[in-house]
Amino acid sequence: MKPEDLARLADDSRFEATPEIVSRARGAMLASACGDALGVPYEFAAPTDSPEMIGGGLGPYEPGEWSDDTQMAICIAKVAAKGVSLTSEPALDLVGERFLDWLAGGASDVGTQTRAVLAHAAEAGRGDVSDRLHEAADEFSARTDRAAGNGALMRTTPVGLAFPGSRMRTAKAAKAMARLTHYDPLVDQSCILWTEAIRHALTTGRADVRAGLDLLDAQARDYWAKAVDDAEAGAFSAHQNGFTVVALQCAWHAVFSVRDLAGERAVRTGLVNAVSLGGDTDTVAAIAGGLLGAAHGEKAIPAEWRRAVHGWPGMTGGQLADLAQAVVVKASAHG
Repeated sequence: MKPEDLARLADDSRFEATPEIVSRARGAMLASACGDALGVPYEFAAPTDSPEMIGGGLGPYEPGEWSDDTQMAICIAKVAAKGVSLTSEPALDLVGERFLDWLAGGASDVGTQTRAVLAHAAEAGRGDVSDRLHEAADEFSARTDRAAGNGALMRTTPVGLAFPGSRMRTAKAAKAMARLTHYDPLVDQSCILWTEAIRHALTTGRADVRAGLDLLDAQARDYWAKAVDDAEAGAFSAHQNGFTVVALQCAWHAVFSVRDLAGERAVRTGLVNAVSLGGDTDTVAAIAGGLLGAAHGEKAIPAEWRRAVHGWPGMTGGQLADLAQAVVVKASAHG
């Protein structure tokens, strides 16, 4: 049996944070942030096939500055780096508290759905933070047919690093982190698929969004298998990528487009291709970057991007990569 097949079957097994895995973890968070910063200037603007980290956008942002996609991922990563299991109730409260603190004092641009849920939970002011967030997300979902936004999928990268030896715990954490702000089955499923893809790439070096299809029920599996096929064929409406399904399709289309490339060529070309699709460019490129970085590692990220990228809460790209390393090393220590 091939090593990647063993990794796919393994669950709740101990693993060693080898130099390769550490590099992939650092690359995952860093490439996601680079995709975010690369897409910032072009969010809902005219598409371009030669993006640069020039800042501006909806923030506005400084050149190389990441946006809410990476900011929210950092909130999750800081909890995971402390060794708190992302599937636990304490983690839900800690991440929820960080989200609310971020909204109050650090958020530079927030999606409509995420802002509505976080604001509702903050105004409630009583009870556990996670309970208030769940109630707010449930209420938002009940009053609209547009509750399947991409705001949970955009922050999956650190979740994919938290349980490298366990597919089931990764899937459980993906759903738990998503439901802090988004209560919709398509959001659950998209986050499970992408988070497992990151975990799989972290442990094997291979990008494969189909690696998590068996974690879904049969009906959902068929739906997503077709969605992935359509993504590879380019049969999707990129301008609708505020929807979690299309966001995943756009991100996978970009990753799949560089399947025959390696190293820096793969990461650079993949992220440029993600941004060139238009629409919610920073989010799609952040999603794609998490998987590209997990597959190719930190050294595959262009040096000028690594030097330029930065953002809330006053972190450099190197410090963000250190945070990702702390997540995976803590996971190794706990098994």
